[in-house]
Amino acid sequence: MHDLVIRNALLVDGLGSAPVHGELGFSAGKIVEIGKAKGSYKETLNADGLALMPGIIDNHTHYDAQLTWDPLASPSPALGVTTAIIGNCGFTIAPCRPAGRDLIMRNLTQVEGMSIEVLRSGIAWEFETIPEYFAMLERRGVGLNIAGFAGHSSIRSFVMGEDASRRAASDAEIEAMRRIVLEAVRAGAIGFATSTSPAHNGEGGMPMPSRLAEERELRALVGSLKEAGRGLFMLTKGGQTKMAFLEELAADSGRPVVVAALLHNSTSPGVVFDDLDAIAAANGRGRRMAGAISCCPLSFDFTMRSPYPIESLDAWKRALGKKGDAMKAVLADPSFRQGIRDELARPATFRLFNGEWDKVQVVETVRRENAHFEHRTLAELARASGRDPIDIWFDLALDEDLDTVFIAQTLNSDEAALAKMLRHPASLVSLSDAGAHLTFFNDAGYGLHLLGHWVRDLQVLSLEEAVRRLTSHPAEIFGIRNRGALKPGYCADLLLFDPAAVNRGPKKRVLDLPGGGARLATPPIGVHGVWVNGTRIADEKGMRPLDRLPGQVLREFNG
Repeated sequence: MHDLVIRNALLVDGLGSAPVHGELGFSAGKIVEIGKAKGSYKETLNADGLALMPGIIDNHTHYDAQLTWDPLASPSPALGVTTAIIGNCGFTIAPCRPAGRDLIMRNLTQVEGMSIEVLRSGIAWEFETIPEYFAMLERRGVGLNIAGFAGHSSIRSFVMGEDASRRAASDAEIEAMRRIVLEAVRAGAIGFATSTSPAHNGEGGMPMPSRLAEERELRALVGSLKEAGRGLFMLTKGGQTKMAFLEELAADSGRPVVVAALLHNSTSPGVVFDDLDAIAAANGRGRRMAGAISCCPLSFDFTMRSPYPIESLDAWKRALGKKGDAMKAVLADPSFRQGIRDELARPATFRLFNGEWDKVQVVETVRRENAHFEHRTLAELARASGRDPIDIWFDLALDEDLDTVFIAQTLNSDEAALAKMLRHPASLVSLSDAGAHLTFFNDAGYGLHLLGHWVRDLQVLSLEEAVRRLTSHPAEIFGIRNRGALKPGYCADLLLFDPAAVNRGPKKRVLDLPGGGARLATPPIGVHGVWVNGTRIADEKGMRPLDRLPGQVLREFNG
């Protein structure tokens, strides 16, 4: 007798087929029947016409640290995610010797917006190598399926120590890194990930280690994937990294290449399409490449204690790593402010922040007499006062001991452009960044946003195409076996939802990290059930109590 049959569901198979009403049965964590269920089942669930699809495969997360204290990877499972890929951009916590732990955590505090207190009290350091990290996750258990990259910055720090953020690697050091990547991929890493983005800075404003890698280092490390005969290369691209070079890596290694983060910039609107077109052209020449895009507008909540949106500006380097009075002195300096103005006035191919003052808003003030600034943009305030927006911005922050909360919508704010990106044949729906930037933003519900906003509200994608983009499409690119489709023999990773209501809810601040640390969360809307390997982990009320953790650490992938 089989376990459960779901009847009267709108089946959206993840393969792009037109939705059909029918039934799906599963047993021992695998789908056994779809369409018309004829077998005997212990339980029956009437879906009442709700849509049933494969669980979302979130291919860009940063749960590496969080999984050591939160095996459920909250909030992703409640938002329909049944498989998460960690270690993106190369920002991992393995490999790491005991002496290097504090450096890894301090870097994550800066580059991924994580609290050092949360990391120090939360991470369970029961590993040193990447294989030992995967083994620890298996031993402790995971609530959803996890696949992990070998991360360049951690590997570089493991080999080079403090020098990893200061200089190029020697031939011997490159060879040591190459052996670590090879060992990791053979032990089950999904591939090798790195970043050359100038927005990625570690402690004190030092570049993250991967940014110091020369092309010969990248060629050697990506080449290890060819030697292993498996894995893919994931890169968060800085402007100096040319698409032609990445195509060379794809050609030389014979492995897939995923390029992130391709986001629309209103001040340089054609750049993202140039990159996507270049990837499409490379695919036409037989390469396997994809451009990771987001279906969400990119916005950040922040204070001037850690203003992530502007930290990639060259003129901001004087302030990087500054705290307290030292930061205040820099912000008050007229020459520093003029440097920011001058840089923003110059055209740039890509930068996270472009001085679009109508997209920077005061969210919350500390002092009662400043409450009239709340919910107004810096553009509004500048027009009303005749003052420069930067002076308003920095002066308000200084007046409130740097605790004023702002929100900046930086990229992906042009919906017509984003619709074009979503339809582009080279694009991969991605970039949730779940597990990172916890106090700045939360896009873990990107899949529900795609189904609600882009399918139902705007009708930019059909339901079946959106579901494919969230399931079988990433499964195919990343080589994830037997997941991402409603097919007999596939794992019973499922999402049951109401197409008329589905979306992510409004963000809210919760205090549930180790030591009471804060993060932003977005609740699910219209989700009625989530199953991981046949175990129901969420229903319309949210996460359910679990007797066991049903996820798997994925180690075997298609070529």
